[in-house]
Formats: sequence, structure tokens, C-alpha cells
Amino acid sequence: MKDNLSPLEVTLEGLMKRYSERVPDVKKITRAMVTEGIIADAGEIENDHVAFRTMGVEHLGIKSFEKIFLALGYEKRDYFYFEGKKLDAYWFSPPEPHFPRIFVSELRVNDLSETAQRLIRSYTDEVTSDPADALDLTDGEAIDRFLHQPLWRTPDWADYEILLKESEYAAWVIYNRYYLNHYTISVHNLKPGYNTLEEFNAFLERIGIKLNDSGSKIKVSPDGGLLQSSTVAEMISARFAEGDLHTISGSYVEFAERRVLPQFAHLKPEEIKREHRRDGFETGNADKIFESTFTSQTAREK
Repeated sequence: MKDNLSPLEVTLEGLMKRYSERVPDVKKITRAMVTEGIIADAGEIENDHVAFRTMGVEHLGIKSFEKIFLALGYEKRDYFYFEGKKLDAYWFSPPEPHFPRIFVSELRVNDLSETAQRLIRSYTDEVTSDPADALDLTDGEAIDRFLHQPLWRTPDWADYEILLKESEYAAWVIYNRYYLNHYTISVHNLKPGYNTLEEFNAFLERIGIKLNDSGSKIKVSPDGGLLQSSTVAEMISARFAEGDLHTISGSYVEFAERRVLPQFAHLKPEEIKREHRRDGFETGNADKIFESTFTSQTAREK
């Protein structure tokens, strides 16, 4: 029953349910972790963060999307700019440490070619007011439904292909909209032998998981405190406006290792909590993680 859950818990439960159904790697990894004895059940996995992608246009983008999670108790934190990919992003810290961080990015639509801008707006102009303003932000089920409903008409395959050539991010959002882009397994709290990203990546590849190798399989922040890796996005069968099916990039799974901050190095393992580890995100890491849905990753051999 959902009666005893908070609106945030209901929202996250709904997101993870649909995301897990859409991304087979989620259950494959979880089952393998149980079989390997890393965890007893899925409830032991700490979700480091979840991520969403948006379009930076009127009535949408971060300005609209953030209203949902600010109302659910999140706090807006650092800004990030991705020049090459023409993206802005912010992360949001949770109201309580057992909830995941939120990372929200948006496409700087005005930075694209006139052709791409016109094409994107032919869809997003169907949204004539901020949809978050019409939501009951105290109703988790209503929020969950909203995050999985179409914001504009189903795209034409030809339009998708045009966008794909200029911005793979734009193509992803025009079809997938607010679908959860990824969730993230915190590896640092796992049992020894699996609690570093190097060890966990070795486990993933042993069970046949294809990892994003853009830059390198492990993306490391300049301070060495945040290490990230990710699967390559699941390819999904997508039905376009004409009714035809095409295989496109869906969502993926990320993995994070947050190391203990130097000032807390004296703490015993059992004393270490989330606040003792490297927090936040890193532009260089995230820039490469975005490419988990790009054809440079999805089309390559393992």
C-alpha cells in the first residue's frame, strides 16, 4: 500500500518501477549481485542519484522541472555548463540522506542551428503553459503519472534522424521526454572486493555488461574523490508517428564511488556516513557519462 509513503517515496517508487521494466540491465545486475553474495536483496542498494534530461524552451526545462523536486524537499545546488554538448545542468540535494541526489540537465535549444530549433519547437510549442504549475505536488502518484506521460506528439522518424545528426541529446529527449535517464548504484558501501569502481567494473564485465568507454571506463574528478562509470544505454524498440518501429537509445545504469574526504580519513569504516564522502558532481565526468546514449557507444562492439 502507498498510504503510508510520502509523496517523494511514491514518486521515486514509480520512477524506479517503470525504469527497471524498460532497462533490463537493472534487474540483470541486481540478480547477479544477489547471486554473487554482494547483497541479500535489491533493498540494500544505495541509489546515489537519478538523472533527467529536458529541453531549454519556454514552459519547460530546469525552471519548470525543478518545481517538482523543490516541492518534495530537495535543495538546488551547483550549476554546470557543457559547452560542446550545449547543455546546462544543476544538481539537487535530498531532504534526507537516504534519498538519491537529483541531476537535471537541459538542452540550450537557442544554441542549435535554425533548422534544429524550428524542428524542436514544432513539438515543444504544443506545451502552452508550465505543466508543473497544474500538478498537485503533494500527490506522488500524480507526479509519477506526469513524469511518464507525453508532453508533445510522438515524433516523426525523419525529424528524429535530423536531430540525431546535430544533437544526440536532443533526439533522445524528443522521443523519451522525462523518462528516467539513469539511476546510480553507490559502490563504496558494498562489501570488500566490490566496493571500489575498479573492482565493481570487473564484476560487471564478468557478467557481460557493456560499459561506456568514452574517455575511459572510469571517469575520475580532478580531486580524485568522485569516480563514475556507466553501462551503454539499452536499445529500445520505439514506435514513431507513422507507426513504424525503429531501434533507438533508451536509458542506462550508472555506478559511483565517492571517496572519504581527507578530513575524515581517521574514521573507522563503520563510522563513515554520506556527509563524510565527496559530494556533488564533476563537469568532466558527467560530460562523458552523457555519451552512454550516443551512437558512438551504442553501436560499438563490447
